[in-house]
Amino acid sequence: MNLTEALLHALKERGAKEVYGIPGDFALPYFKIIESTGILPLVTLSHEPAVGFAADASARFRGGLGVAAVTYGAGALNMVNAIAQAYAEKSPVVVISGAPGTHEGGHGLLLHHQAKHLDSQYRMYKEVTCDQAVLDDPATAPETIARVLQSCIEHSRPVYLEIPRDLPAAPCAPVPAFAASGTDADAVDACARDVLQRVQSAALPMMMVGVEVRRYGIEDKVALLAERLGVPVVTSFMGRGLLASASCLEGTYLGMAGDETLSEAVESSDGLLLLGVIMSDTNFGVSGSQLDRRRVMHAEDRQVRVGYHVYHDIPLGALVDRLLALLDDGQEADMALSGCGGSSDDRALQGAGLAVNPRGFMADAADITPTDIAALLNDFFASHGAMPVASDIGDCLFTMLSVDAIPMVAPGYYASMGFGVPAGMGLQITTKERSLILVGDGAFQMTGMELGNCTRLGIDPIVLVFNNSSWEMLHVFQPETAYSNLGEWDFAAVADGLGGRGHRAATRAELARALTQAHAERGRFQLIDARLAPHSLSPTLARFVEGVRRFSSGQ
Repeated sequence: MNLTEALLHALKERGAKEVYGIPGDFALPYFKIIESTGILPLVTLSHEPAVGFAADASARFRGGLGVAAVTYGAGALNMVNAIAQAYAEKSPVVVISGAPGTHEGGHGLLLHHQAKHLDSQYRMYKEVTCDQAVLDDPATAPETIARVLQSCIEHSRPVYLEIPRDLPAAPCAPVPAFAASGTDADAVDACARDVLQRVQSAALPMMMVGVEVRRYGIEDKVALLAERLGVPVVTSFMGRGLLASASCLEGTYLGMAGDETLSEAVESSDGLLLLGVIMSDTNFGVSGSQLDRRRVMHAEDRQVRVGYHVYHDIPLGALVDRLLALLDDGQEADMALSGCGGSSDDRALQGAGLAVNPRGFMADAADITPTDIAALLNDFFASHGAMPVASDIGDCLFTMLSVDAIPMVAPGYYASMGFGVPAGMGLQITTKERSLILVGDGAFQMTGMELGNCTRLGIDPIVLVFNNSSWEMLHVFQPETAYSNLGEWDFAAVADGLGGRGHRAATRAELARALTQAHAERGRFQLIDARLAPHSLSPTLARFVEGVRRFSSGQ
């Protein structure tokens, strides 16, 4: 076995399904081994940011490792932004980079692709990964690989591995099997009892779930926990799509931008349990009032804050398991609210978030608005079943908040444009199910050309472009400026040129017809160029912008 094979087997044993990558001269030796061995399928794209986004989306959706393989310098540095987003949003992506050979730096010459120092790339990636290593010694590589991949899994954040180009085929022992870090059972028990006591004693208990719930593969357990506790459940903005089929889900918390009843319930709760929720401005910056941290129980980043107490090194999965065990032991004695979500007179939360989504799409000659798209998708999913969804940032994401809860991925916190198209391609590759991609025209201009790879990769996603000839989300913050104008691009024609099929839709009737035709045709990607009414916004985005303005101004 050689070093590259040892790494690939370790990745596969830990749940990786494919390697996304773009080769380059420093990476050619290990790319050749990836392709020739077939240990993991190799999926090549056209631009390194898309490699990072696709690997990120694959990891997010199925809960395993994503793998992004690139060359030194021009390749890896081109992918830093995508990995920074994966770090911020806690997605376990393994970055593999080629590097100069072990003796190439001693000739007194600068090497091509070298930015400043030979280790500049390593130091840059140290900022956006939770563990790093240069595999420059095949004798120690197995233990090093095991350590780095363990960090990736347990912290659900990217890691970085660098392979000098003279070592990919060096003989190497197998990587030791994964062994989870031990936890202090007494500490987990004490924490769980503290949390349970506070939930039981609260007059208005509530649970909010965030991205870590999916990252650690515990959605089913969390849904069961909510049902056993009998508390209402919401997702954070970033957690949209979690617990999509759970009966206890009330909706998505959006503060002033969301349902008033639901927001009031969250903000007035005296026993709010946050599971895997990132405390970011996008999750809480639109809050109508500051959360009282004394009444909040917050489990994230392997620690649990219960009021002013902090329990360290408490994995989220271990906490949920212990809570369920305590409930099995009969400690739920007085928790029996009338079913999941509480009694109807508790806080009038029955259906607060989910029942208001628009339906009954009107296929007429009127202009298209984001609300129309939400209604059309709700009707479509009800008739044809849900699809895996990848959304870019912008009003396409806020429109999805008015679509019935379905599994989806989106960059809700870091908010890098360009995520949607490669993410949706990654979803179909990793799930083997046709995906739906929602993307604005500005974001499509960044990574839309990746769709030209669909025919070669054997995928046929449906792409819905919100085309308003503008960076509209920027325009709403500064409507007096002209730099947000993008001009009119014919995205349907672009689709035809890339091997897909383009559909133009300027009215609601044309939009309905385009979606029907796109869904009916398989074998090539379908792009719907939806020409939106000028400056039309989803109601959710309009309220969100107002909330962010108040937050940023200190109101």
